[in-house]
Amino acid sequence: MKTIGLLGGMSWESSLEYYRIINEEVKRRLGGLHSAQCLLWSFDFAEIEALQMAGNWDGAAQKMVAAAQSLERGGAEGIVICTNTMHKLVPQVQTAINIPILHIADTTAEKICADGLTTIGLLGTRFTMEQDFYKGRLIDNFGLKVITPNDADRKIIHDVIYDELCLGSVRDDSREKYLRIMDDLTAQGAQGVILGCTEITMLIKPEHTSIRLYDTTLLHALAAVDWALKA
Repeated sequence: MKTIGLLGGMSWESSLEYYRIINEEVKRRLGGLHSAQCLLWSFDFAEIEALQMAGNWDGAAQKMVAAAQSLERGGAEGIVICTNTMHKLVPQVQTAINIPILHIADTTAEKICADGLTTIGLLGTRFTMEQDFYKGRLIDNFGLKVITPNDADRKIIHDVIYDELCLGSVRDDSREKYLRIMDDLTAQGAQGVILGCTEITMLIKPEHTSIRLYDTTLLHALAAVDWALKA
């Protein structure tokens, strides 16, 4: 079993899900008392969020690089960044380490393509929905058409993530807003919706909608197990 290096704490609420899913899946596959061999670096998210909001991505990259290097020195054989947004900094982090990063967008897109979908809706932070580091990868590397909400709805999605989900608050009224936005995306032609922030899985689950969901937290965590157990 390879050692997984988890870059977490962004927020810890979703990192908890990564840890749970990865360990449960290793136990399911190997049985008995087996669990994942992993290292976790957990940031103080307030520091990361302040850098994000200030647009200080260089400062955030320095922190991410230092943490990834620490995981590598500690024995991690691959890195899982437990957040969609901070995949914006994958190029800077990857050049600073000698072990692979398992990219969350690739894992998600591979599943979408395997399911035969060509047009997908994307929910996430403003950074994920509006910038090209994520959407561009889906479009350029996988040929997907990506639909995002309008500006007012992007604000709703973003604010619920930072003001509620990252604080562990799951509200029914916010779920209804998300479901309405998801319905709008399908009306525009989306064949499914990417839950492109690792906290959204706390709010939106398959039982809440008939829309095909792509839970990036689940898909990424399972891909980490695939990688760790591959001979």
